[in-house]
Amino acid sequence: MKLKDAWPLWIGLVLALAFSSLGMAQTNEGKQAQDEERTLWFSIDSVNTGLDEAPDEVERLTPRDAIRSFVELSEEENYAAAAHVLNLSKFPPEEQPSRGIELARQLASILRRGEWLNISSLSGRQDAAIEDPSGQHPRAGEPRRNLQLASLDVGGETYDIRLARYRVDEEDPIWLVSPESLAAIPKLYEEYGPSLLEQYIPEQLRTSLGMLALWEWLAIPLFLLILALVGWAVYRLVGVTAHWLPSGSPSIFAGRIKGPMALIVMSLVAQVLLNYVVSFTAVATTFLRILLIAIMAWGLGTIALRLVDTIMLRMMRRLVGEIDDTKPKDERKLLTSLYALRRAIILIMVVAVTVYALSQISLFETLGMTLMASASVLAVLVGIAGQAVLGNILSSFQLSLAKPIRIGDLVVFEGKWCHVEGIFYTYIRLRTWDEQRVIVPVTYFVSKPFENLSVKSAKMYRSLAMKVHVSADIQCLREKFMEYAEEEDNVVEHHKLCCYVTGQTDMALEFTCYLMTSEPYAGWVAEMNVREKMMTFIRNHHPEWWPREVAIVGQEDIALGTQPSADASHPPIPGNTPDPGSS
Repeated sequence: MKLKDAWPLWIGLVLALAFSSLGMAQTNEGKQAQDEERTLWFSIDSVNTGLDEAPDEVERLTPRDAIRSFVELSEEENYAAAAHVLNLSKFPPEEQPSRGIELARQLASILRRGEWLNISSLSGRQDAAIEDPSGQHPRAGEPRRNLQLASLDVGGETYDIRLARYRVDEEDPIWLVSPESLAAIPKLYEEYGPSLLEQYIPEQLRTSLGMLALWEWLAIPLFLLILALVGWAVYRLVGVTAHWLPSGSPSIFAGRIKGPMALIVMSLVAQVLLNYVVSFTAVATTFLRILLIAIMAWGLGTIALRLVDTIMLRMMRRLVGEIDDTKPKDERKLLTSLYALRRAIILIMVVAVTVYALSQISLFETLGMTLMASASVLAVLVGIAGQAVLGNILSSFQLSLAKPIRIGDLVVFEGKWCHVEGIFYTYIRLRTWDEQRVIVPVTYFVSKPFENLSVKSAKMYRSLAMKVHVSADIQCLREKFMEYAEEEDNVVEHHKLCCYVTGQTDMALEFTCYLMTSEPYAGWVAEMNVREKMMTFIRNHHPEWWPREVAIVGQEDIALGTQPSADASHPPIPGNTPDPGSS
């Protein structure tokens, strides 16, 4: 075939390709439209055919409008109109009116008591897209056709109440409670429905007054009064039990847990009352349950702390005794570890209560993204505002692990001897020698050098220095020092006792005596006792050994502080001897 004769065939081929491309484009556009519809709504043939036309007050274009309409109609007890917010397509048309009224009534009761529903938090957009101006949310701007209204637990199983967006033919899409959620309403109603007591409440008291019903404003004070009476009874009972127990750690422990035990029993009784006797609306129930959870956790944590404190007290009495540095190092280390355990229990208790309480009110879902988005700002603010507090807390744990100081150690703080009485989160309590208490930030012992007199051994060298006349017999004084030092119970290692002349002037000698003592305070007492005995010996037996200056008066040498006499060589009169240490 010649080329000029084949041109009709080429034209037909081009037209076929053009029409096939156009058909494929239309098919792709149709599939894209169908995919878009699948993400925007659920397409159904009909909705609630067994119900009458929806009243004008029923708005269902957005999730917020749908639930607001349902709640307002339920408060008016117009359950027939509220049933239009439910998708009753799973029921036959002839059953939809009766089943719709019953399910609307049950769902309204569940929403009032089951979970604190914040209608304002629901989306006000028809497509329920998440609005996040910051752009931090991973699904920001993405339309939704299904969202969770509430999540409730029954017997360990979780049931969701969800809203879904439906469209019938070319009508506007509407938001309804899904059929799957309606199937769980009877079981949820058994758990979260009104209690037996509520059935006897007069109709006049069931009217709403603010966030609560009128009867709830009257019942909640009575509820709290009953709990207070129960707590008072438990407090008194535990107090009486503490007196019955034998004296010692059991009675001390029982006496210290009166308050926590009363709060725990109060929370348990409140839980029983809320579950089986009376049920308030979700606003009051949520607040009460979170409060009861916090009280229960605080009570258990406090009892654990009291137990640790009792063990510490028992150890201090039987093993450690009076808190000082004369006890073995291992005992002081164990007591310090118990204080660290006490702080760990406090930290765990606070974190556990906070996390559990937040999880119970579902704050993580609403605040999680906000906190993550502003984590850097919060970190800076917390770091600046709580720098001192956080620094002391971390330093407290550092001291508990490294143990440069322990409970009972003797430290020198600003020139004063102090015993360590307690190591807490942000401060250390010191006891001075005169029974005063000094509160020092923990960071002081981490950032500054300090002297710990008990870090290895409590023993300490003490020294006493005295001045005598050049004519004094040093060997005699040395022997007397040895004798007096060995008589002291707190002087140890007698082979290390020594006494030497450490200084000299024209008319006086300075001699210093050294003694090893069992611990610093006892060493100070031993030093004072030996000094007094040495002074008494010199005064009674050799008063001429006191240092004195000689003045020349009328060609006679007269010792200052003595009566002048015709005989300059006459020894000083003992009764006129000057005081020790005077010049």
